[in-house]
Amino acid sequence: MNRLYEKYIKKEALPTLFCPGCGNGIVQFAAINAFERLGIKDDLACVSGIGCSSWIPCYFKMDVLHTMHGRALAFAQGLKLARPEKKIVVFTGDGDCLAIGGNHFIHAAARNIDLTVIEVNNYIYGMTGGQKSPTTPEGAVTKTSPFGSYDEPLDGCQLAAAAGATYVARWTTAHPVQLEKAIAEGIEHEGFSFIEVLTQCPVQAGRNIFGERDPVAMMAGYKKITYIRREGMEIPKDKIRIGLIKHDTSKTEYTKKIREKLTENNIKEGHGNG
Repeated sequence: MNRLYEKYIKKEALPTLFCPGCGNGIVQFAAINAFERLGIKDDLACVSGIGCSSWIPCYFKMDVLHTMHGRALAFAQGLKLARPEKKIVVFTGDGDCLAIGGNHFIHAAARNIDLTVIEVNNYIYGMTGGQKSPTTPEGAVTKTSPFGSYDEPLDGCQLAAAAGATYVARWTTAHPVQLEKAIAEGIEHEGFSFIEVLTQCPVQAGRNIFGERDPVAMMAGYKKITYIRREGMEIPKDKIRIGLIKHDTSKTEYTKKIREKLTENNIKEGHGNG
C-alpha cells in the first residue's frame, strides 16, 4: 500500500464503495497529498453529506462528520464556529451541494467563513440510480429526464464567486497535480474556498449522458473540453474554464469578525459575559 494511504486511510474499512473507474479515488488521493504537503493532519476535520463523493473522507484516519443530505455545510459552519482553530474540509457532490444543499452553500459563501469545499461534480445522482442533477447538461437523458433535460445546468463556480466566496477554482480528475495544489491553496486561504472537480462516473453519467463508459476516455474528454484562461486570449466557445477563477484576500473572514465583536463587547468566547 502507498505510504500515504498507510498514514491516512483506515485499512479495516477497505475496499471502498467506489465503483471501478470512479474519479473519487483520484480526488481522495489529491486531498491526502495536499494534507501531507501542509502537515495539518492533526489540525484537520472533514465533513460530508450524502452521495458517492461524500464517502471520500469516511476512510480517513481523522475527525470526520458524515452528515445528512445537503447539510454538510450547516454542520461544517457549526464546527468552525465551535472550533475556529481547526482547518475544515467539506466533501460534497453536485446534488448534495447545489440542489438540497444550495441554500447552505450560498450563505456559507456569503459569510466568507473559513471552510474549504471540494465539490465533486459527476453531472448526475450516481448513488441513487442516475437521476438528473443541477449540473446535468441540457438535453441529457436520465432516469428523471427521459425526454432530455430541459433545465440549463448550474455553474457552481459562478454561483460561489457571485455569492461571495473568496477562493474559487475548478479542475478535473485528469489534472490531479493541479487539483492537489488548489486544495492546498484553498486550505491555506483564510475565507470560503470552493474547488469544483469535474469527475467521471462510468456507471451512471457515462451510460446516460456521455455515451462513453471507459473512464480513461472520459478523462481524456475532459482535457479536450476544458481550457485555462490567460490574459488576452480569445475565450473558446463551448468549453469549460478550469484553473484559478477567483482569489480575493481583502474580505474579512467570518469567525474573525465574530471574535472581534466579542472582544469589543468584553465577552469571553464560550463563557458568556466577561
